[in-house]
Amino acid sequence: MSEAKTAKKSTETKVGTKKTHVFGLHPTQHKVTVVMTDGTKFEIMTTWGKEGDVLKLDVDPKNHPAWSDKATGFVNANDQRMAEFKRKFGDFKI
Repeated sequence: MSEAKTAKKSTETKVGTKKTHVFGLHPTQHKVTVVMTDGTKFEIMTTWGKEGDVLKLDVDPKNHPAWSDKATGFVNANDQRMAEFKRKFGDFKI
């Protein structure tokens, strides 16, 4: 066997059922069920948890102010910084 083939073979490892290279940096993925705030469920492939686990979201695009109609009343923490920047440098357009 050549040196290149021997070196490659020695760095291959087996993680779960997926064969990986370079010291096993890629863990196997499995299906978990994601439950959104309104009860909608869907499955995803992930390395989080174990096969069959349920991930229940507290915040998602359906109830977060940044993605809803309520976004106009959402308080932006950077408003004060922007006001200070505009006062110092003017309201220039790029």
